[in-house]
Amino acid sequence: MAPTPLRKIRKVKKRGKRFTKHEFEDFPGKLTPAWRRPRGIDSAMRRQFRGRKPLVKIGYGTKRSHRHVLPSGFKKFLVRTPADLEILLMNNRVYAAEIAANLSVRKRDQIVRRARELNVKVLNPRSKNTEEKRQEN
Repeated sequence: MAPTPLRKIRKVKKRGKRFTKHEFEDFPGKLTPAWRRPRGIDSAMRRQFRGRKPLVKIGYGTKRSHRHVLPSGFKKFLVRTPADLEILLMNNRVYAAEIAANLSVRKRDQIVRRARELNVKVLNPRSKNTEEKRQEN
């Protein structure tokens, strides 16, 4: 039976929209949307005038217990060898294994097999390569 998360957390998003750079929409193709703090001495956004975009502040932060939690309720743990799964033995209801992208098919299958024995959830049990090989056989 697949492990279930200890606590299924419903994340509370304090803000749905991403914070963007000041006047980013006025210069299409020239400015990237990545957040940069406005620093101009006369900047209405920096001075937080009414009707301007909000600044990034600590109050928009995610609750610490909700950080890095996936929609499934687990947190990610990167696994490169089957021995790494032993760490998750006592925490298999909090962390789920994520197999590293640069592993061979054989090592990947070993990890998936060992995870099934230890009752650890694997987030990416198969890649495109393994599915193609399974269909060929």
